[in-house]
Amino acid sequence: MSDTQKDPLRVLFCIGVTQNFFDLPESDIGAVWKGYGEMMSAMNAMPGVTILGTMDDDRTMVGSSASWPWTVYIMADVVDLDTVVAACNLFRTVKVGEFRLWKYGKIEARVGRALIIQGG
Repeated sequence: MSDTQKDPLRVLFCIGVTQNFFDLPESDIGAVWKGYGEMMSAMNAMPGVTILGTMDDDRTMVGSSASWPWTVYIMADVVDLDTVVAACNLFRTVKVGEFRLWKYGKIEARVGRALIIQGG
């Protein structure tokens, strides 16, 4: 990086599926999954966001996630804090029927920096 460029923020987006999702009738679940897909596609397309990897914990963590352990994790390099906030805001803007995605899930961002492993 040049002296004028800052290192990106290393961000772990932690996503939890809430009880509202599990209370839905089976016929309504597909619309929520579509909303999650829209949110993740929008995050991936955001300028200044480089997704490094994802992890879905749904095989060994069953049920709603009010906090850790989360259901889904997205690790990304993000240009600045405003962009992190905009990515989290997707839960407020993505529509699922007459509701917003935040009715069915939550997101928290852990913001840090890349860890450089010495001697490797």
